[in-house]
Amino acid sequence: MIKRDGHLTSLWQDTKQPYTTQPFPERDEWDVIVVGGGITGISTALRLQEAGKRCLVIEAENLCFGTTGGTTAHINTLLDTPYTTIAQNFGDDNARLVANAAKEAVESISTNIRKYNISCGFSEADAYLFAQDDSQEKELEEILTATKAAGLSAAFTENIPVPISFTKAIRVKAQAKFQPLDYVIGLAEAYEKLGGAIMQHCRVTGVENNELVEVETAQGIFKARDLIYATHIPPGVNLVHLRCLPYRSYAMAVLLDDGKYPEDLSYDMYDPYHYYRTQVVDGQPYLIAGGKDHRTGDAENTEQCLLQLEATIRKHFAVAEVKYKWSSQYYESSDGLPYIGSLPGQAEHIYVATGFGGNGMTYSHVAAAILEKLILNEGSPYIPLFDPNRLKPVAGFKNFMKHNLTVVKDLVSGLFPADKLESLSGMAHGEGRIVDYEDDKVAIYKDEEGNIHALHSLCTHLKCEVQWNGAERSWDCPCHGARYDIDGNVLNGPADKGLEKR
Repeated sequence: MIKRDGHLTSLWQDTKQPYTTQPFPERDEWDVIVVGGGITGISTALRLQEAGKRCLVIEAENLCFGTTGGTTAHINTLLDTPYTTIAQNFGDDNARLVANAAKEAVESISTNIRKYNISCGFSEADAYLFAQDDSQEKELEEILTATKAAGLSAAFTENIPVPISFTKAIRVKAQAKFQPLDYVIGLAEAYEKLGGAIMQHCRVTGVENNELVEVETAQGIFKARDLIYATHIPPGVNLVHLRCLPYRSYAMAVLLDDGKYPEDLSYDMYDPYHYYRTQVVDGQPYLIAGGKDHRTGDAENTEQCLLQLEATIRKHFAVAEVKYKWSSQYYESSDGLPYIGSLPGQAEHIYVATGFGGNGMTYSHVAAAILEKLILNEGSPYIPLFDPNRLKPVAGFKNFMKHNLTVVKDLVSGLFPADKLESLSGMAHGEGRIVDYEDDKVAIYKDEEGNIHALHSLCTHLKCEVQWNGAERSWDCPCHGARYDIDGNVLNGPADKGLEKR
């Protein structure tokens, strides 16, 4: 089983063994170092290796430890940010560019699978978006018009694949689905055969930009001309942290009594929305459903989110057994499009890919294509569109301010005393909470044996107070999404060091 960034285990990670990397010769320097061993890092490194670059991938844990291991693996051109919003924020021409980039990304995945003979359960599918009341119908009509204007094949439909009542629905063709870890491991094998190198269990602890970029790790210093952060969110403190909102989404893989597994991709229009599809893994079909998203660190009871998701699934499907349940993290940009390109505020030759929202499978390959062009000094119409240094005060200012007012509130709240909480003896086994102790705030977890794990409660990134995530048994920061395990070890950036133990 592949280790993951939480207490719960996803379907993909439970059914896949950890990847064993190949030995590689030591080099004094590399052309490109890619930090992050998920789908973005591996697909980008493969493209660059194919282009003749000497690449090194550095992963703090194991491949697919983070969000790639927790995805529900929808491969979409029908994006979470609808084309109505993209056209409004960026114009009709750029909406068509986004749709074209998404179509090229889907084709890139398909090409990789054929080229490298990767067995990952890939199949084409249609996407269905359905309305359930009058206001949703109006929104759906606008989305259909904008989606068609962006160049996608979309139309109203009388039927949807899932047994859920609806008033109106659209179908968008040329989507896809697959087993994400089988795909990424297949890419990693192809990448290593081309001479690429991978270092797992090697956390980056610092970067110096001199004549070459010097990457400091627990296993030494590695040098390269170019550095790419494919870490979901870059470490340290950067402007993109103020432009990205961290969210958690919940997922389940269930068996059905009646065997009526929906073949295509389906989405309702609630906020947050629910999503459904089927994947066959080791000969067994699973209904995979997700939803109940919330800002990281905001839910009072994350276990309740899973219970609510299960209730929604059972309402519509003949559930025989819930085999897997888990949650995963993603980041939304303030204006609806990812940030792919030069990292703001850094010297040249340092790049980033972040803010994918719920479309990481698609945008990972958009990022790989853009980053390849940038490093090879080749042009692309996508480069300015996804540039992290773009300024969109009209499109992004409202979300930017809303998020960062919340960040300021969370920063300030950690500076004032809270009401006295129950004594430690009142904590249940398996419970975590922030308590006042000796004029300080402490993050306390009592494990199943009754042992106390005590940590300083301030995130090491920007000193926001962490919150307990009962479902994943982690301490989550509501400001920029850093996450820590019960012993304070970093599970998710942008923090690059753990919580101090008490």
